Amino acid sequence: MNKVAFITGASRGIGRAAALAFAQAGYDLAISARTLEEGERHDHALRDATGAPLPGSLNATAEAIRAFGGRVLVVPMDLLDSATAEEACAAVLAEYGRIDVLVNNAIYQGSDLNSTFMALQPGTLERMFKGYILTPLLLTRAVVDGMLGQGGGVIINVTSGAGESDPPVAADRGGWGYAYGSGKAAVSRLSGILSVELGERGIRAYTLNPGVVTTDALKATIGEQGVIALRAGSAPPEVPAAVMLWLAREEQAAKYQRRTIAAQAFALEHGIVADWR
Repeated sequence: MNKVAFITGASRGIGRAAALAFAQAGYDLAISARTLEEGERHDHALRDATGAPLPGSLNATAEAIRAFGGRVLVVPMDLLDSATAEEACAAVLAEYGRIDVLVNNAIYQGSDLNSTFMALQPGTLERMFKGYILTPLLLTRAVVDGMLGQGGGVIINVTSGAGESDPPVAADRGGWGYAYGSGKAAVSRLSGILSVELGERGIRAYTLNPGVVTTDALKATIGEQGVIALRAGSAPPEVPAAVMLWLAREEQAAKYQRRTIAAQAFALEHGIVADWR
């Protein structure tokens, strides 16, 4: 029986790359996001510079997985609708009977997340709470409940430097805003809680910071100038995806819990991506 990986936010970027990496490694996949078909428009979604939806969809990712013989289940999920998270988990368990790896990669990405402090509206913080704290909690708890019954599993939570440090410049000049920073700060705390409370029962949990990754979402969120301001180098999404797979499969990975893993430096240190420097 193949192991099962459930990857959220898999319509594009890091989530899509992770889904392909796990599938190529022999996992059965469940993938979620809001966008089923290319070009769909959603409220509070990022747009490119022309106002068009960002490229990518769940069905396109699923098609890529099936093209090399992988098994994949598409489960639509909206972080701003918490009920869809528990429904998604139930659908995955109904299809596969288990979940061995959960990658919490999906985030609420509305452009208002990077409003300046004085322009920030209460509604933005309410959406941040639902998208970064409440819905991921409900999904993770539902998945972990099943993992405990099967003897263990792996949770990988994708954070950002925005949750652990101050922005290099103000939000209106390419830095991140309070809403995004506080949302990612919450993400950065989740894995440690899981490791401390449930590690003895077989749950391994990791906090992964991908660093600057060249995705359409990053450019739409903070702009080209924001990417430049981060001054931390960049990597294609396949690099953090490969690190996720390594964390899920390697026994020695257990010692890297209860800390934030910088994906790009970690990949270089452990020789995880042979053709990337």
